[in-house]
Amino acid sequence: MGSCSASLLGALTPMLASAAFLLPLFGLRIKNRAFYHSYSIAFATLALATTAWGFVEVNNCGVLTYAFGGWPPPYGIAYRVDAASGLLALFTSAVMWFIVLYSVWYGKYIDDVVWYYTLLLGMESGLIGCLLTGDVFNLFVMLEVLSISAYGLVAYYRSRPDAVEAAMKYAFIGAVATTLYFISTVIIYSCYGTLNMVDLSIKARGREGMLLDGFYGEAHLASATAISLALWTFTFKSALFPNHFWLPDAHPEAPTPVSAALSGLVVNIGAYATLRFMYSIFGQGSIIDVYWFRTAVFTSIAVMASLSAIIGALLMLVQSDVKKFLAYSTISHIGLIYLGIASGLSGSSEATVIGIEGSIYHIVNHGVGKALLFLAIGILIAAARSRNIEDLAGLGRCFPLTSIAILIGVLHLAGVAPLGGFFSKLYLFSAYIIVGIIPFAIFLIVASAISLLGYVKLIYTLMLKAPARSPALNVGLLVQVLVLAMSTLCLILGVWYTDVSKILATGAESLLNIAVS
Repeated sequence: MGSCSASLLGALTPMLASAAFLLPLFGLRIKNRAFYHSYSIAFATLALATTAWGFVEVNNCGVLTYAFGGWPPPYGIAYRVDAASGLLALFTSAVMWFIVLYSVWYGKYIDDVVWYYTLLLGMESGLIGCLLTGDVFNLFVMLEVLSISAYGLVAYYRSRPDAVEAAMKYAFIGAVATTLYFISTVIIYSCYGTLNMVDLSIKARGREGMLLDGFYGEAHLASATAISLALWTFTFKSALFPNHFWLPDAHPEAPTPVSAALSGLVVNIGAYATLRFMYSIFGQGSIIDVYWFRTAVFTSIAVMASLSAIIGALLMLVQSDVKKFLAYSTISHIGLIYLGIASGLSGSSEATVIGIEGSIYHIVNHGVGKALLFLAIGILIAAARSRNIEDLAGLGRCFPLTSIAILIGVLHLAGVAPLGGFFSKLYLFSAYIIVGIIPFAIFLIVASAISLLGYVKLIYTLMLKAPARSPALNVGLLVQVLVLAMSTLCLILGVWYTDVSKILATGAESLLNIAVS
């Protein structure tokens, strides 16, 4: 059973990539838009079913490993699915499933559905590939697949100068970032003679690895250089301050379903990769613990995370464009996620575990909540034909189901019990309180309080103010039911907190003990 699940998960990424590349060929002969909607829904559903099965198998049977081409790791590329990557892959495919369904309704605003779905399926392929890979070079390949798809989707409305400018800014700096990560992988291979994450984890702790029993060159310096380059890439992909500058332009200019994917899913990859590098590969007791380099990295991450959380929250308050409002909210929440990642600076194993659990939890909570808000508010944007918050005033009264979904999403991100956002923030807060690092706990509270002001303002404007205009579009019932159904995930993540906490504990353990899990 486990072998079958591993094979399916291994085949998922190339299958999605192949499905994406086939679409332009179909476009030469088939002109029926319904075909492309159905085609994309079918593959999104297949991805959801496969990751769900894999998640169940990982929790029942342990780690799943798939060796591409039959080459055993570390000689060949392997996908390695543990509790952490399995959970995040399931979450990613579930949110993408809602986004693809929403795209059917949004299709009226898409001129060329062939290229739209080509890029969207390519994005999903890259997302899942980044999460499931057990090879640091294959992570680079999947980052490129993800990034190229994202650049194309940001520039989808190529007749808009602002969209082209945003995509160029995103693509140019993104290409520099992925190049730096490529250099990082070269340094790692030059020093360790392997790219397999498990092999690297063993050797970085000074033990005999699967491939070699020694290093080439000065391993401490090489490791520190490689990590520095890689973390610059990861913080850029996550839009963590000060590498956040591309996000406020890119997300608003993209089609609404793409904005949901960018803010809810794409930014998570950098955070996940940081967790893998700093805990799974170069964790406690590894070669970078010497000379306090690992502590220095965590301290830097904590400072940047605190600034990102507070600056993002402050800039939310002054936005008139609702998509930019949500984009700055993303920057703030990414700061909270990285605060959890930085909990390793405490030196306390208990605080570190809680911080990792909080980071994983908040990745899921923020991803669901932010994608939900983009999709739900996208309905109001379509009805008003404007992204200006004042133009959307009172429109929530016209769409009660959508308003309920927006209210749940806002309360979820604000951290109101019993929604999931409350519990993940509680984890993050507890990680620093336990060890007495009060300033970072205070930064978390301050950022949340400032964000709450912005969320209250948004709810007041959309639902309580007198309507600024009548809806220009009669929105169908099905899309409103869809976003309302998605909002139930926010409730599930909180109400089922006890079960979720067990899954998080297993995920944190798999990150910390990659060589034995």
